[in-house]
Amino acid sequence: MLSDAAYMERALLLAGRARGRTTPNPLVGAVVVTPDGVVAGAGCHERAGEPHAEIHALREAGAAARGATLYCTLEPCSHVGRTPPCVERILESGVARVVAAVEDPNPLVAGRGFLRLRQAGVIVDVGAGDAAARRLNRPFFSAMRRGRPYVIVKAVTSLDGRVAAAGGGPARLSSSATDRRTHALRAEVDAIAVGSGTMLADDPLLTVRGVFRGRPLTRVVFDRRLRTRASARVFSTLDAGPIVIVAGPGAPAGAARALESAGAHVVAAPGGLTDALRLLLPMGVQSVLVEGGPAVHAALWREGAADAVRLVVAPRALGEAGVPWVERAVAPWASWRHLAVEPSGGDVIIEADVHWTD
Repeated sequence: MLSDAAYMERALLLAGRARGRTTPNPLVGAVVVTPDGVVAGAGCHERAGEPHAEIHALREAGAAARGATLYCTLEPCSHVGRTPPCVERILESGVARVVAAVEDPNPLVAGRGFLRLRQAGVIVDVGAGDAAARRLNRPFFSAMRRGRPYVIVKAVTSLDGRVAAAGGGPARLSSSATDRRTHALRAEVDAIAVGSGTMLADDPLLTVRGVFRGRPLTRVVFDRRLRTRASARVFSTLDAGPIVIVAGPGAPAGAARALESAGAHVVAAPGGLTDALRLLLPMGVQSVLVEGGPAVHAALWREGAADAVRLVVAPRALGEAGVPWVERAVAPWASWRHLAVEPSGGDVIIEADVHWTD
């Protein structure tokens, strides 16, 4: 018979299969193991409104669940949401023991599921695979505990740390292989975001291309003065998902009306980018890939709102006249953690945690 850690690892792998599909719910996997070590049932939560992972696993296990151990990557829910509480179904199944990776940070659960199980005589053990489970659900934990989405800063720089040619003109830096990986990441997050400078300089489409995405992608433009043009190319892609433009107080009303007529949803944030990010949670956004530009990235770091970074370094230089990325003093690279470096089509991709706390 395998260890709790081994069975939990299988549950975590199952949870990851639904990456990019479950928001506003977390990624959850579950495995039912009989007393003699046979996996009788397994499943993951596929998307919001559909059965939770525990339900899939228990249905597959059937009568074999009686006296078995249920491994789940997150505390089973104890409240009625879009689906009935999993705890009651677990009790009905006759499961004797529940092993959960981590407590659910949702205030509607937050230990109540464990309490209900223990009160009914079920053995509950918590902690197997906890670090991996938290990492898998960083967007969900950020939404629940920080009140804002999880933010990934993504930048493409030259060897000499530039993101654009002299004068701010666009410069083709990343390879086709790296671009495919960028679109794969876009397919997983809830939203991508840019600043008004990027909109004016690059006029991006902000869509997922070459990779399947089964739900709309929210596109966000941080634009305090509403400089985005109503003729921008992004407005030709409204079928890909909503376009949210976050303005500052006192932004021109006429510009707001023009952008709304083009198809945007214009909202005003009273403070900085952290306030703007908090406005996105009610829109179903728990993870944001912020792709540019340098001013937005610097502001995120100054406000402590950058959670992770994906930095692509291309094998060419743009020279001193090129537009630099964020200064080292603003984004202290030496403090990045869990650094991963990988080649990609001639480029180098650097991924790291800027900070990660519960």
